[in-house]
Amino acid sequence: MKETILFELKANLKDLKLSAMVREIDVTLRQATDSGIGYDELLVDLTRLEIESRATNRLKRRVREAKFPLLKPLETFDLEAVPELDIRVFRELISCEYIREQRNVIFLGSSGTGKTHIATALGLEACKNNYRTRFVTCYGLVNELIEAREERDLQRLLKRYSRYDLLILDELGYIPFSKEGAELLFQVLAERYEKGSVMITTNLGFADWTQVFDDQTMTAALLDRLTHKARIVNCNWQSYRLKQSLESGNTIKKEEA
Repeated sequence: MKETILFELKANLKDLKLSAMVREIDVTLRQATDSGIGYDELLVDLTRLEIESRATNRLKRRVREAKFPLLKPLETFDLEAVPELDIRVFRELISCEYIREQRNVIFLGSSGTGKTHIATALGLEACKNNYRTRFVTCYGLVNELIEAREERDLQRLLKRYSRYDLLILDELGYIPFSKEGAELLFQVLAERYEKGSVMITTNLGFADWTQVFDDQTMTAALLDRLTHKARIVNCNWQSYRLKQSLESGNTIKKEEA
């Protein structure tokens, strides 16, 4: 009798798409029998397992969709190496409040200051908060847009990029774009204005963005949209990578001594 009921219960849970509960019910029932817990506690345990499983799967899905080149969570970034970073601003960004308010974030600074590392870590925090996130280099996005236009698939691609809660554009300014590429990138960013957040890392000051877009009018219009209510972080500290390399070298010397 009990086996028949258990079989039906599993079938019902499967129909309800409660896969974690199906997977864990045998162990949970056995533990409940051994410890003598009531049905209410049993149901709480099973539903907790289901919620935790769904949260884990959702995070994996969000991270996979984001396409980070490397996974660099917050705990891997050494805040002590960049004492110039305003910790209050950093905590505000970790909270993802800017995404809820559909505001942008721009990291300005020289190469090696950890801009990409920070952007990746904040992107992972967005995924943890169930925000649809996409990480892409500016040059990679421009190439993708040009290919889509050539294949007459541009509108579908633009629509997809408009759906992300957070779009992270890495390395703006490292490679100049063609006129077509600059116009297409402008279109992506303009369509996201006050609809979704954009996070940009760049080695160029705003006055030098015309080097990338090669059009003063378009650059001015883009900056007007991007910087409106944006959080701008000047990464004007020494090279983060260089500090890590020097510390690593010092450690080796101490060990050798």
